[in-house]
Amino acid sequence: MDEDSVNDAAFHIHGADRPSRWLVTCDHATNRVPQWVNGGDLGIAEADMARHIAYDVGAAGLALRLAERLDAPAILSDFSRLVIDPNRGEDDPTLLMRLYDGTVIPTNRSADAAERERRLNLLYRPYHDAYARLSGAHPARAICAVHSFTPRLKGRPPRPWLVGILYSHRDERLGPPMVRACRDEGWITGDNQPYSGHLQGDSIDRHGLAHGRPNLLIEVRNDLIRAPEGQQQWADQLAPVLERVLADNGL
Repeated sequence: MDEDSVNDAAFHIHGADRPSRWLVTCDHATNRVPQWVNGGDLGIAEADMARHIAYDVGAAGLALRLAERLDAPAILSDFSRLVIDPNRGEDDPTLLMRLYDGTVIPTNRSADAAERERRLNLLYRPYHDAYARLSGAHPARAICAVHSFTPRLKGRPPRPWLVGILYSHRDERLGPPMVRACRDEGWITGDNQPYSGHLQGDSIDRHGLAHGRPNLLIEVRNDLIRAPEGQQQWADQLAPVLERVLADNGL
C-alpha cells in the first residue's frame, strides 16, 4: 500500500511492496515549505531556495529511479531541510539551520521551542516513523541513502569527486567495498568525502546502525543529476554495483 495519502505533508513512499531487501531513502528530497510555516516562506530569496541549502538537487529523481532498478521501496521526505532537517538527531543544534553556506534563514532565527516542537511533530517524527516501518518490513533489510552535493561551497575549493560513499566507522561492511567498486568503474569517488559518514542521531545511525542493518550513503555531485537524463544514467550505473557489492560481501 502506498502511504502517500497517510501524511503527504511529511513523506512519500513509492513501491512499498517491492521485494528487494534494499530500502532507498532520500532525506532531502524537496525544497517545499508547508504553508503553516510562516505562510510557506522562510524569508530567503527564491534563488536560495533553489540551491543545495534547501534540498539535495536531483537526489529525489535519482532515488526513485534507483529504487525502480533495484525493485526496492523508497521513502522521500516532503519538506525542505531548512524547515527541519530529518538527517539530524532531535538534539542536534543544526536541526533548524539559522545560517547555511552564507545565507541567513530569517524565519528560523525567530523560531522558538514551541515552533521547533511543532515541526518535529508534524514533519520530522512522521517521516522517521514511516522510515522505521519500512526498515523493519524486510528481515534482512539493507539501507541505501541517496544525497547530492554541490560542486563548490562559497569560498571553498572545487570538489573533485563525481560520487562520494559515506559510512560509519561502526559498520564498514558495505562502505569501503562500495568505494573500491565505484573506483573500479572509473569514477572519481570520495571515501567519506565530501562529508563524514558518521553523525550521531542521523538517519543511518537511527535506522541502520542501531539495528545492525547493512547501510551506506551515496552522494552524487548535483550538476550530474540535475536533469532526468543524468538521474537515469546514474541509477543505471549504481544499481548493479550496489547489488554486486551486497552479494560479494555475503551480507
